Amino acid sequence: MTSLPVLDIGPFLADESTAAASEFVEQLRDTLHGPGFCYLVGSGVDPERESAVMDVARRFFAQPDELRLRIVNTNTPHFRGYTRLGMEHTNGVSDWRDQIDIGPEHEPVDPGPDDPTWLRVRGPNQWPDSVPSMQPTVTGWMDEMATVGAAVLRAIALGLGQPADYFEPTTTPHPEVLVKIIRYPAQDEHTDTGQGVGLHNDSGLLSFIMQDDVGGLQVQIGDELVDATPMPGALILNIGEMLQIATDGYLRATKHRVESPPPGRERISVAYFYNPAMEATFEQIPLPTELAGAARGAENERPGDVIFANYGDNWLKFRVRSHPDVAAIHHPDLVGTFD
Repeated sequence: MTSLPVLDIGPFLADESTAAASEFVEQLRDTLHGPGFCYLVGSGVDPERESAVMDVARRFFAQPDELRLRIVNTNTPHFRGYTRLGMEHTNGVSDWRDQIDIGPEHEPVDPGPDDPTWLRVRGPNQWPDSVPSMQPTVTGWMDEMATVGAAVLRAIALGLGQPADYFEPTTTPHPEVLVKIIRYPAQDEHTDTGQGVGLHNDSGLLSFIMQDDVGGLQVQIGDELVDATPMPGALILNIGEMLQIATDGYLRATKHRVESPPPGRERISVAYFYNPAMEATFEQIPLPTELAGAARGAENERPGDVIFANYGDNWLKFRVRSHPDVAAIHHPDLVGTFD
């Protein structure tokens, strides 16, 4: 495979009962069983809103450090806000990107001794006063993307022989979405590791990527790395490890990475992750016989790395691993717990 498949969700969004919608369901199932990545077109998300999100992202990253650091993620225990260059890690190696993490707005919680540990990370976002249009622009886009995320999950359920609303209990009372607004600057030629973000699997349910016109995203198909070349009007769609485990490997969380851009360029992308509610426990999906026979096993490649059935526990694990500086300041008792 030298390029990713292109799937049109438009007919499914228009009417799930049509033959065209059924064709999309089959294409999606086969794609997520095979390469695990695709271009998704026909999402119905307002192109002007997408452009506005990219615009506020560029305005934020164009600011001096002083303004960006006003919302640095070490300000709070909630893993929200601005991550400085090189301060997020993949496979223990520093990624050369900076970003803003945004999620659902919550009041902070002071967990009691019998409450789940993941409640510590529930709280408010940090928004930049210096780019006041970012909050309404991004939250408006998130609202539109929630519709797309719910529709894709319905299509996956149908493709796996389940009722369309099969996953709704796992996203109740609300899905735990995460938006990452990411900049990948070029690296200095003398210290260039090439790693914008290292090779990894996503951890939750669904991932959507909106890219600018600078390439760099690569998907591992077999032994090859396939470029996910930017396509105007298309989102990149892939799944995370929780769907892989729940289908015993019938659906695959495919590894991918981002290469740093060439000198003189920078890459902007916006990732939207549609995940179970923190409270949800994700159970095995009872696959039809013909699909179960094609499942390849969901064993984790990292010995001893437990994938928890409860999503909040997984979320906490990946946050602590990825942002050791936040963990050291606000959650010192958890440092090293998930290594």
